[in-house]
Amino acid sequence: MKRAITLAVLLFAAAGLGACGFAPLYGAPGVVSSLAAIDVVAPDGRAGYLIREHLDDAFAKNHGAPAAYRMQLSLSEARYPRGVRIDNVATRYEYVLVADYALAAVPSGALAKKGRVRVELTYDSADQPYASIAAQQDAQDRGAEEAARRIQLELAAWLANGAKPKG
Repeated sequence: MKRAITLAVLLFAAAGLGACGFAPLYGAPGVVSSLAAIDVVAPDGRAGYLIREHLDDAFAKNHGAPAAYRMQLSLSEARYPRGVRIDNVATRYEYVLVADYALAAVPSGALAKKGRVRVELTYDSADQPYASIAAQQDAQDRGAEEAARRIQLELAAWLANGAKPKG
C-alpha cells in the first residue's frame, strides 16, 4: 500500500514538473557529449594533477574521441593559519584554491568561455608532522574536487543554454 502511494506521489510530481517546463540540465541535447569532448590542460604540480583528474571524471572524458574544446587552467593556492594557540602555533588552516579557466574551440582556437571558481575550506593541523601533511593534502584534494564540480556545473549550464564560441 505504501509503495503504491509513493509511486502515485512521484508520478504526480513528475507530471507537475513537466508541465512547468522543467528539464534536467543533463537532459539538454549535446551537454554530456560536449563535456566528454573537453581536453583539460592543467599546470604542473599536485593541485594541477588533482583538478585535471577530477575534471576528467566529472566530464566523463572520452579518451577515444577527438577533443572539441581545450580547457586551459591556471591555479592559485593560499593557506592561512586560523585558530592560533597561546604558544602561537596554528591548530586550523584555511585553504583557498582559485581556478581560472579558458575554454577554446579545438581547431580554430576561438575563445568559447572564460571563468573563475574559488573554493575555501578549513582543516585541522595536528602536532604530529605526518598527520599535518595528510590533512593538508586531503584539503587540497577536497578543494580540487569542489572546484571541478563548480566548473562542471558552469559549463553544463552554458552548454544547455546554447553555447556559442566567442570571437
